[in-house]
Amino acid sequence: MLGFQVILNGLVLGCLYACIAAGFSLVWGVLNVINLMHGSFIVLGSYLAWGAYNTLGFGPWTTLLIAAPLFFTLGYAVQRGILNRVIAAPVLVTLTLTFGLDLMLNNAMLVAFKADYRRMILDPPLGTWSWGELVVPVDRVIAMLFALLLTLALYLILRRSRIGRAIVAVRLDREAARLMGVDVPSIYATAFGFGAAMAGCAGVLLAMIFPISPISSGTYLGKAFVVCVLGGLGSVPGAVVGGLFLGLVESLGALAFGPEHAVTLSFTLLIVFLIVRPHGLLGKRGFE
Repeated sequence: MLGFQVILNGLVLGCLYACIAAGFSLVWGVLNVINLMHGSFIVLGSYLAWGAYNTLGFGPWTTLLIAAPLFFTLGYAVQRGILNRVIAAPVLVTLTLTFGLDLMLNNAMLVAFKADYRRMILDPPLGTWSWGELVVPVDRVIAMLFALLLTLALYLILRRSRIGRAIVAVRLDREAARLMGVDVPSIYATAFGFGAAMAGCAGVLLAMIFPISPISSGTYLGKAFVVCVLGGLGSVPGAVVGGLFLGLVESLGALAFGPEHAVTLSFTLLIVFLIVRPHGLLGKRGFE
């Protein structure tokens, strides 16, 4: 029965990892930009949820309605106003630029909130759900369901909407999309906005479960990297598969080797996949 409990915990965690990585994978796959601000966007979303709950009494599910357009606007503005100026430069240039922007954002959060861990404590607490000997906190179930819904919404936007098809077209062949009348700079900014919105919403959900601190941004960024490599770059279903796979491996690994080795297992998987299957579980070989 302990094994089933660990698997359940891994699936819940994996859904959150998928939500964390979906936006990161989209930006990397469409813009060829490794957005090192992604982890700080997640932490900023957590602080938004914490502040909205403690000052306005807004629950996390209500804060999602604020976080999505707010972070989309922030991401759109950052890409259109800053990153778009160097979007055609080598990837090292955009990597360095997002690294610098991340330092500024992360240090701003350190000045505003300090490095102390904060926790959003719901009152009244949501309690737990039990199925026989299996027990799961209700807040984790709610966070998991919203994470899946957000990831599904991003997938449907990319597959069913006009703007989504334009994003996919730019990802497949930027020059052909431009010749067909697609406003490539606007699509780049929109894709970056979707990535930022996913990060901010993921942060809102994570605030229900984990303590909040600016120093957590590197951990979330690392998880996004690993999930993208496992699932396949630029693929929303790949982010889901990669997130679930990582969540299960970490949970089962924590049972076998101890929770202190979860990060070691994550990056061991990263190295193994880069060697034997660099395009990921659902990615396509040679696809950029």
